[in-house]
Amino acid sequence: MHNLIDPAILFFIFGVLAGTVKSNLEIPPAISRFLSLYLLMALGLKGGFALSQSGLTASVGTSLAAAVALATVIPLIGYAVLRRFVSGFDAAAVAATYGSVSAVTFVTAVQTLENQGVAYGGHMAAAMALMESPAIILAVVLANSLRQKAASGVAVQAGGVAALAQAPSTGTGTGASLGKILHESFTDGAQLLLLGAMVIGLISGEAGKTAMAPFSVDLFKGMLAFFLLDMGLMAARNLPQVKGQSPVLIAYAVLGPIVHAALALGLAFVLKLNAGDGALLMVLAASASYIAVPAVLRTALPEAKPALYFGLSLGLTFPLNIVLGIPVYLAVAQMVLT
Repeated sequence: MHNLIDPAILFFIFGVLAGTVKSNLEIPPAISRFLSLYLLMALGLKGGFALSQSGLTASVGTSLAAAVALATVIPLIGYAVLRRFVSGFDAAAVAATYGSVSAVTFVTAVQTLENQGVAYGGHMAAAMALMESPAIILAVVLANSLRQKAASGVAVQAGGVAALAQAPSTGTGTGASLGKILHESFTDGAQLLLLGAMVIGLISGEAGKTAMAPFSVDLFKGMLAFFLLDMGLMAARNLPQVKGQSPVLIAYAVLGPIVHAALALGLAFVLKLNAGDGALLMVLAASASYIAVPAVLRTALPEAKPALYFGLSLGLTFPLNIVLGIPVYLAVAQMVLT
């Protein structure tokens, strides 16, 4: 309940309502881009400052390894489940979307932890960066496998019905596709900014923290509220894409994140992570990408339907995580990991 009276969350809800009634309220794309870059830069600085105090310990390495493991296992599970109900390409695209992460969901969770005075490790920002790419790479591998089967005349099962998929005439092989995707993943501007800011925070330490406080602390809450207003408007615009989708896909968009969060909780319990780190790991596992992954999938998997993976992640999963998921994951993490 405390989360619902947070100004940033209220601005998100307001944005959803404004978009639902088809208001002409909008945030210019350039402003929206600036806000997202600001949040990533401020988050990276906060993480770097925290790491400069705690140091690079064994627990940090354990948390990062857990994040990478989840980013690999979740899309594989998602693909295995979804392949029974939709085409292989759509299954790979949706699995990649839900196997990757949402930076805004993570930033909102960090703000919630700080509001409630729950300690967490600055290295979790690095965990978020590491979790973005594995799902994309797996989607490309799975798609290339489907194309090779189609080219060799092997029937591809889609929704329980045998269908022969049409192979694209691009002539690009798995190596070339993977090379391009790897390059895009590791040179993405937003991700580089996050990691670069973290390194700068780590190097500058306490002196840098004091100097940057007006930028990375004082402005953060207002900028987050402004950005969540824009996200609320975007979520409302994408809600119509959810209508008419298979009940199975709707169920996956709602229940899948809960299952993914449960996997993260179990891993955090086994590895004895603290409540803050465990909650953030749950949030990352439960989130779905609606920026980085859809942008790559449009070119890497043209056979998949963008309305399917983009509409489900932004129109349904993102709002549920922002309003309900974050406080629930935090409460459960505190109960199990404390």
